[in-house]
Amino acid sequence: MRGLLVIGHGSRRDDANATVREVARLLARPDRAGQGDGQARWDAVEPAFLELAQPDIVAGYGILTAAGCTEILAHPFFLFEGSHTTHDIPAALTRAQARFPDTRWRLTAPLGLHPGVLTAVTARIDDTLAGDHRADIAVTADTPVTANGPR
Repeated sequence: MRGLLVIGHGSRRDDANATVREVARLLARPDRAGQGDGQARWDAVEPAFLELAQPDIVAGYGILTAAGCTEILAHPFFLFEGSHTTHDIPAALTRAQARFPDTRWRLTAPLGLHPGVLTAVTARIDDTLAGDHRADIAVTADTPVTANGPR
């Protein structure tokens, strides 16, 4: 069986972690997991976090192995490649595999410049230009603001 581990950075903000959990939930839907030919891309999906939230990568990997998965496809839900995606996440996956030696794992690329990302960016910009303020960043008195806007 193949499991999909959706890996987020992890945040002290629950809503940021909830986004990763929701992505995992949506990817678990049959219309996302299936390939259209009756074959499943993955049989189980679990969210995990690099830091600051649970389950961490080793625990999420363990949940998938407990579900019977021996092949783990790990997707870093990160925008671009960096130290976390090239060093920290592979190191955590290697630790997980050491705990579950009858498994193997593969790591996808982060989102990067995939055409779907560019489509999503364009949609967010179009939403804001059209006056859909749900797409705007919520700025509060506690939001640090620089010369380039809120950060």
